[in-house]
Formats: sequence, C-alpha cells, structure tokens
Amino acid sequence: MTITGVDTLKSLAESGQGPPVAKLLGWELLEIEPGRVKVRYQAGEQFLNPMGNVQGGILAAMLDDAMGPAAFTTVEEGQFVPTLEFKVSFLRPAKPGTLIAEGRLVHRTKSVAYVEGDLLTEDGELVAKGTATLRVVSAELPELAKQ
Repeated sequence: MTITGVDTLKSLAESGQGPPVAKLLGWELLEIEPGRVKVRYQAGEQFLNPMGNVQGGILAAMLDDAMGPAAFTTVEEGQFVPTLEFKVSFLRPAKPGTLIAEGRLVHRTKSVAYVEGDLLTEDGELVAKGTATLRVVSAELPELAKQ
C-alpha cells in the first residue's frame, strides 16, 4: 500500500508527533486535500517583538509550514519538498492569538513545486502572503525526523 502525503500529514496531526518546529508554532491541522492545507496557530507572548506584535520571522515560518505541507500532499512515499526560495509580503501587524494559514499548490513538475499562502487573523484579516519554490526530492529521513 502506498502512503500519500495527505495520509502522512493526517497521521502526524492525529498523533501529535509532527516535526519539532510545527510543535513550536502550535501547528493544528484544520483542512487537508491534495494541493491544499489549512492550519491554525496560537501566537503566544514568546513570539512577540518589542512593539507587541508577532515577529515577522515567526509569521514567515507559519506561512512556510502551511505552504510546504500543501506541496507535500502531492508527493510519493519517500519524497520531500524542501524550500528553495521563499518570499513574504507583510500586510499588517499580527497580535498574539489565533492565526490561520492556508497553503496552496499552484504548479508542480516532477522536480519542482510552486506554492502560495495566506496568513489571516481569526477574524479573516489578511496579515501576510507568501510564495515559494520547493524542490521535490527523494531522501531518507534523518533520525531526528523519525522521532
């Protein structure tokens, strides 16, 4: 039986055994289908800059951790999609609380995936937009990723 990227992400979400960075960000799967992932994050006080807003690098990480999985839903077992290039546009400050990210696959070839994403407040205000290019690779997971 072939395990799809969708199956893998659903299993990780159900077991709570996702990657350490997803745990740090509070990654919670809301919706998933091939080429699309919607997740929720809880931006806590530990993510704030001196202005009291969620630091931009954290917002970028949240987008990256929705867009990458959107591409991952389309790969074969044993394949991964590391980010090659990533652009974020910050549209408004984000305060602590719930943030929702949606990642979408725009185009995919055998070796490259193009994705886009939106990061919104719980009320639906757009905080940031992102685009990325990812490389489709076959690789053995490092020991840390197997935990």
